[in-house]
Amino acid sequence: MRQRSLIAITAALSAGALTLTACGSRDSDDKGSDSGGGTTVTIGVDAPLTGDLSALGLGIKNSVDLAAKTANKKKYVDGVTFKIEALDDQAQPSSGQQNATKLVADKSVLGVVGPLNSSVAESMQKVFDDAKLVEVSPANTNPALTQGTDWQNSKKRVYNSYFRTATTDAIQGPFAAQYLFNDAKKKKVFVIDDKKTYGAGLAATFTKEFQKLGGAVAGTEHINPDSKDFSAIATKVKNSGADVVYYGGEYPQAGPLSKQIKAAGAKIPVVGGDGIYSADFIKLAGASAAGDLATSVGAPVEELPSAKEFVANYKAENYKEAFEAYGGYSYDSAWAIIEAVKKVVDDNDGKLPDDARAKVTAAMQNVSFDGVTGKVSFDEFGDATNKQLTVYAVENGAWKSVKSGTYTG
Repeated sequence: MRQRSLIAITAALSAGALTLTACGSRDSDDKGSDSGGGTTVTIGVDAPLTGDLSALGLGIKNSVDLAAKTANKKKYVDGVTFKIEALDDQAQPSSGQQNATKLVADKSVLGVVGPLNSSVAESMQKVFDDAKLVEVSPANTNPALTQGTDWQNSKKRVYNSYFRTATTDAIQGPFAAQYLFNDAKKKKVFVIDDKKTYGAGLAATFTKEFQKLGGAVAGTEHINPDSKDFSAIATKVKNSGADVVYYGGEYPQAGPLSKQIKAAGAKIPVVGGDGIYSADFIKLAGASAAGDLATSVGAPVEELPSAKEFVANYKAENYKEAFEAYGGYSYDSAWAIIEAVKKVVDDNDGKLPDDARAKVTAAMQNVSFDGVTGKVSFDEFGDATNKQLTVYAVENGAWKSVKSGTYTG
């Protein structure tokens, strides 16, 4: 799925919820809605806006809203006003598919940012692709979404309308393995996953690289994502002799899992991917989370010169929620859509053509700009060309960046 838990910044981003504008009137073509001499283009957002993963989802929604507001303020696309329509998928594939159908039906929607979860993306891709509606995810990391189910042997692009600004688990899992084995000197791992598309895929790529480096797997387990009692697994971890736990999954389960592993007497770090990289993981895991690790896509946003304007503008808008792990990537995903719309408008004498959706999707392939997270562009599969990752550790109740780099295969 998922960059540094910005607790210090989160504290600064205090009061005031933003009321999101609804999408414009619906037309019978793909030109967006006509609003008195101008055109209103809606950017759809699909993310978990309620439920356990809402901290990440609301950060995505707010960051897309900020991109739309910024484009409007700058009058970045002549004659076009951008609005967003944010739909809640509750991290459920069935809800995501329903949301995709709803967004396709609104002809003012020329691009969609989301979803958060790879499993939700699987349910949405064909709906968008059939409608030639471009989708840019700031958080999906499962390689199969862009490179096909047999990506390890034969990469093949499946959907031309799907892009992402986050790098994939094909890189993130091995990157974590290299850090743990070479830098942290961990040699015996207990691997746990939540059986979901993201978690199981991430655990598999991690395990393969860890064993390739010479590390041993002390045991493996799968958890029920609906459970909060992991005491039996915690006991297995303690008895396994592992010096580290790798968890493929998300923070609502990872936090309690870490806490219960420590309580069982296994004083070893729990490590995960961007799915656990949230301030909420630390809240759930408690004081025993100290020393736990997470990898996440990109470099720490607050340490990037390119992100200073984003951080300042986000704070100025007084969003109630923090931008969290995917804020910068969500802004860049939305801006990629805005850039594609601009290209289509510029190429058509300053107005949107009848086949705007198809042309925006085609234009996305060649979008390239300096974004919040660095250089934003896409390869032949629709994957981000930015392959940087960062390891974070829990120190003094907050995530602190430890090492940034790229996976060397």
